[in-house]
Amino acid sequence: MKKIPLIAVSLLCIACQNDHLADSSSPFEMKPTSAEYLTVSVQPVTQVSGPITSNTTWSGVIEMDGIIEVKNGATLTILPGTYIKAKPNSKWQATGVLVITKSGKINATGTETQPIVFTSYNLLDGNEDTVARPGDFGGVIMLGDAPTNVPYTTNIEGLNGPDYYFGGVNPYHNGGTMKYVRIEFAGYDFTGANSGNEINGLTLGGVGNGTTLDHIQVSYSLDDSFEFFGGTVNATNLVSLAAEDDNFDFDNGYTGTITCALSLGDYFGYHATSGGSSDSNGIELDNNSTGTPTVLITNPTINNLTIIGAKYGVAGQGLVYENGIHIRRYGKLTLNNASITGYPTGIRVESTGSVLSSASNLNSIFVHGFGTSVIGAGTAGIPTSNLMTGTTAALLGMNQPFLNEGSWNVSPRNCGNFQGNWTKYNFTIVE
Repeated sequence: MKKIPLIAVSLLCIACQNDHLADSSSPFEMKPTSAEYLTVSVQPVTQVSGPITSNTTWSGVIEMDGIIEVKNGATLTILPGTYIKAKPNSKWQATGVLVITKSGKINATGTETQPIVFTSYNLLDGNEDTVARPGDFGGVIMLGDAPTNVPYTTNIEGLNGPDYYFGGVNPYHNGGTMKYVRIEFAGYDFTGANSGNEINGLTLGGVGNGTTLDHIQVSYSLDDSFEFFGGTVNATNLVSLAAEDDNFDFDNGYTGTITCALSLGDYFGYHATSGGSSDSNGIELDNNSTGTPTVLITNPTINNLTIIGAKYGVAGQGLVYENGIHIRRYGKLTLNNASITGYPTGIRVESTGSVLSSASNLNSIFVHGFGTSVIGAGTAGIPTSNLMTGTTAALLGMNQPFLNEGSWNVSPRNCGNFQGNWTKYNFTIVE
């Protein structure tokens, strides 16, 4: 018998209604949440391309051709249970990139049992022998006019042109809603790994705090899972699974609050390197690329954070990672209620001006590192009883938090329903 990948899936029986969509030949059937990717692959596919300039609704299975911008006051509504894939493209150009520009909005409101899923076309092609890989889907980008520490005419990383400017003076910018959304096997690098010209799983540039981001999982991204370029947007219940580079990346004056977040490693996945060494972090945080002070400093507040790497600090496992948290280039981080384990260094604060903020609740931070628990400005106040080192990662009160070590259970730090029906962790093929 051939082997096929399985996924939790549900489909909503609603027709797509807008000028940008081809007609579907038949309505969708309701499917239980345990249905397979293969079930989705036999459903009608609606192909989309070009900019969205009027209110548009997506449902069913959507195939994106190229880069699609939502702009000119338009709102893109994506209904619960919708699956979105990229059109396969052999040319060296991005496809399956959804950009919510400064002048557009998104309403992607899934549910616990019917999440909205951006995923690999290789999981939806009906071919039992193909497998998903990072970069099969381009990524989702949201842009706004909230404050940053770069000019308003700065292009978001990976794209070029006025549609892709981000930043402004409106901290209350509202780019819409993304809730109960999964983004799988995304990412794109135009010129090679770590070029600074990449598309992440979910990129947020100058997005304001009128925007809702809740219950979002990014898995197996070719670059970062989540990257915040400035802005004031707050987010809740975020899951990053097995990013090639960083799970969460903060730059350009981001000052929002993230509540309840999980970074989970898979040491059998792709891992970024720099100079032959690992460059894969739970969090990477910079003020800017040059490490210079600005009026607006990158300083997110993160409450209830769990960062899990590998159980053992040996080659092929723990050594494929770098730092649980890496604060550098004049960046700052305010951290409360955090558990970090399974990285060579737990928290590294590097370079002049960078600091783990004194506004952090240092008594609530628990850190393990294979070689070093914490180092750098602001970390000295963490109680020594909260700091551990050793070749076997500490559980830090969790049941069995390491993805590659059997039955996975991050409880009691399961603040965001991380193991609920909306999430997906096992992409291995089964009979």
